Amino acid sequence: MGDMTRIDKNPRTGGNAVEVRGLVKHYGSTKALDGVDLDVREGTVLGVLGPNGAGKTTLVRCLSTLILPDAGHAVVAGYDVVRQPRQLRRTIGLTGQYASVDEKLSGWENLYMIGRLLDLPRKKARSRADDLLERFSLTDAAKKAAMDYSGGMRRRLDLAASMIGSPSVLYLDEPTTGLDPRTRNEVWDEVQRMVAEGATVLLTTQYMEEAEQLASELTVIDHGRIIARGGVDELKAKVGGRTLQIRPSDPSELAAMARALRETGLDGVAGAQAVPDEGLLYVPILSDEQLTAVIGLLGTRGFSLAHVATALPSLDEVFLAITGGKTTATETIPQEVAA
Repeated sequence: MGDMTRIDKNPRTGGNAVEVRGLVKHYGSTKALDGVDLDVREGTVLGVLGPNGAGKTTLVRCLSTLILPDAGHAVVAGYDVVRQPRQLRRTIGLTGQYASVDEKLSGWENLYMIGRLLDLPRKKARSRADDLLERFSLTDAAKKAAMDYSGGMRRRLDLAASMIGSPSVLYLDEPTTGLDPRTRNEVWDEVQRMVAEGATVLLTTQYMEEAEQLASELTVIDHGRIIARGGVDELKAKVGGRTLQIRPSDPSELAAMARALRETGLDGVAGAQAVPDEGLLYVPILSDEQLTAVIGLLGTRGFSLAHVATALPSLDEVFLAITGGKTTATETIPQEVAA
């Protein structure tokens, strides 16, 4: 029997719910994880972004005790991932990229069974099953066998199953892949509700909108290594700064404005681009001082401005810039289970 003692008693004091140091996992000659360091603060959502084959799913499988790392150390909810897997499994929830419910059982029976396996009292397991079926708009299909569910319904049932035990740490591995927009929003609402109630979420996704909607911090992984981390706006600022959007009062002056800026020699503004169809001039901005200089210069040249705004790059642009726009081979993960 493994050690029952939590390594860190860690009542919810704003510490880390997940701490990973130097995690390594090989598949033959391929390093799926190559020395990953990771922290997830309690009560937050960490978004893990990366191209196919970057190591996202391998990371989730190691942290959920499904596979053993080859080196490194990880503590989740106060339990060592390698030495205390049984205790850890009672405190976490996991939803993978594919639904994993029992097709012969009804939706309600699936949830009730998982609740009982997690040692919930019968009454609590029943109420949790009812509640989650309602939250994911599955009440009308509660008595249907899961094999008769549509793909989206099975995905929602799988997500409900991962939440039945009210886990303190929830792993969501590309949770909304293949879902319609309404169902995706239901999943987002439920994740936000759980985080508001104190849960911690590690989310892997390739949907930039999803990362921006849910995650308070982002980590970018590629070839098994962490290559960037920070808040959404922080990462955006790292890879190209802001763009100044200028709308002249007279649309016919767009080309002249762009030409005037290019002739100034100001750092960066040689990339100023007029887009007549939008009636806008886009100017790369590297600093607040540069922004002030651009506006001042246009004013002294007699241009009248109807609207000025600044915008950070999109998260898609950030992702492509950080990873170099490359995609590696899809991860091949043996179906091994940690002892």
